[in-house]
This record gives sequence, structure tokens and C-alpha cells, in this order.
Amino acid sequence: MHTSDARMLRGAAIPSAAAGVIAIALGALLAGAKGAFGAGLGMVTVLVFFSISVVAVSYASRVSAQLMFAAAVFSYIGKLLVMLALIAAFSDATAWNPRAFAFTVVGLTVVWLGAEIRATLKAKQLYVDPAPAADQNVRTPADRSP
Repeated sequence: MHTSDARMLRGAAIPSAAAGVIAIALGALLAGAKGAFGAGLGMVTVLVFFSISVVAVSYASRVSAQLMFAAAVFSYIGKLLVMLALIAAFSDATAWNPRAFAFTVVGLTVVWLGAEIRATLKAKQLYVDPAPAADQNVRTPADRSP
């Protein structure tokens, strides 16, 4: 994992985990133990799912720049299918409060995306290749002049 990717992961995961602890406390306060368990499950879901995306795209960037988009799309589709399967499997579960789970997932998703945007803006990464200095004689494949 590149250092910039690790910085992005930390920049988004730490605020999301902190917000998750607050969500667990609110779940316990408003819905008891089932609310705390639902909020905790929602926190783990968001942290794991978003971390998978960052790791997949980071790995793909080492292989090929063109592979990054495919990794992002396929990790999204895979997570969507897993989430649908989990919702179908646990639709009748009574071990946790589904409202606490849902509000935690939505809230932490917003926190993660906001923190990821903030980390991206603070990264100061080059998004274009800098031009070579004037004193360097750099030839490109498109330069066919003698």
C-alpha cells in the first residue's frame, strides 16, 4: 500500500471509528443493549466495507493505472451483493436493533466520505506529470524529429 493510500485510509477510518463509538453510545442510550449491538455491527460493516475498497484500489494502482477503475467498480459490486445477501439472511433477526444498525451505517458512511474528501484535499498529490526542465533533452515516442 502506498503511503498516500495508507494516509487516506487512516484519515477516513479514525474519524469513522470515533463516530462509531458515539453511535454505539447513542444506540445503548436510546435502544438498550440491542441498540448498542446494532450500532456496533453497523460500525464494523462500514469500516470493513470501505477499507476493502481502499485496499483493492491501492493494490490495483500498483499493477496498472487502468486497473484502478475496474477494482473500484468490482469491489463496489461485490460489496453490494454481499450486503444484499446479509440483509436477506438476517431480515428476521431480533438480536439487534435494525434502526440503530441502519442509522449507524448511514451516519458513518457520511463521516467516512467527508473524512476521505478532507484527506484527499490535504494530500497535495500531483495529478499531472510535471514538465521536464528546459535544459533536459527528453524525447518522447511521438517526437520523431531528427
